[in-house]
Amino acid sequence: MNTATPRETGSKARLPLPSVLARGVAACVAIAPASLAYMAVCSAMLPFRYARIRAGNTYGKIVGSTVFGLAGVKPVIDGLDKLQTLRPALYACNHASTADMWIGMWLCPKGGCGVAKKEIVRLPFFGQAYLLSGHLLIDRGNRKRAIRSMEKVREVVGKHKLSLWMWPEGTRSADGRLQPMKKGFVHMAIATGLPVVPVVFHDADLLWPKNALHITPGELRIEVLDPIDTSAWRAETAGEHAQQLWQVFQDALGPRQKGNPASS
Repeated sequence: MNTATPRETGSKARLPLPSVLARGVAACVAIAPASLAYMAVCSAMLPFRYARIRAGNTYGKIVGSTVFGLAGVKPVIDGLDKLQTLRPALYACNHASTADMWIGMWLCPKGGCGVAKKEIVRLPFFGQAYLLSGHLLIDRGNRKRAIRSMEKVREVVGKHKLSLWMWPEGTRSADGRLQPMKKGFVHMAIATGLPVVPVVFHDADLLWPKNALHITPGELRIEVLDPIDTSAWRAETAGEHAQQLWQVFQDALGPRQKGNPASS
């Protein structure tokens, strides 16, 4: 398996700031009308949540591919067929790059539902589109509301046989290294009965780092791994199950991105 980073394989140089800003403006110009059109569609379909979620899959493929295309990021995917054959499932990705969300929207199969923290609704255009989409919002700051959110997830996923798409680390890594897994995905897997399918993004942070005003165009290697059976998972052992997924990512990632076992 080739674990060379974009820098080692001779990818293009970083885009200068004016070029990055120009591409950012172009992305906003593309996202704003698409989001407004999508919000209008969702508003007309408010009573039909599953239809809004499916429309969101189409929106995600258009907007997601537009953004990472403008950034010059080219996904190269090993195991793409698993996203279609292993469903419904809970797809879990490592999280180290600004590109992650946009590529996740593009990769998410039809009938897949995003799971995001409630703060996402503050993002202009995109946040309001997400709010209307029927995709799932979790309040991580309040335990009682988080429990009610989990009950809603179980109800919606079971009713519509949805897949879920998550970043179990909870936030993007600052240096690309794997972080400890939050336990929320474990409780979602238990509540829904879905298997967990790890989706590994290799060196995405070298292309589009967190909170950085530069982009390095190049290929992004993505692996879709075999599913993890969650039928025997229990809430009492949630930490062990979170560690199991952490170890799967740890084994798949190259040396630069491996996490610290002491903090897992």
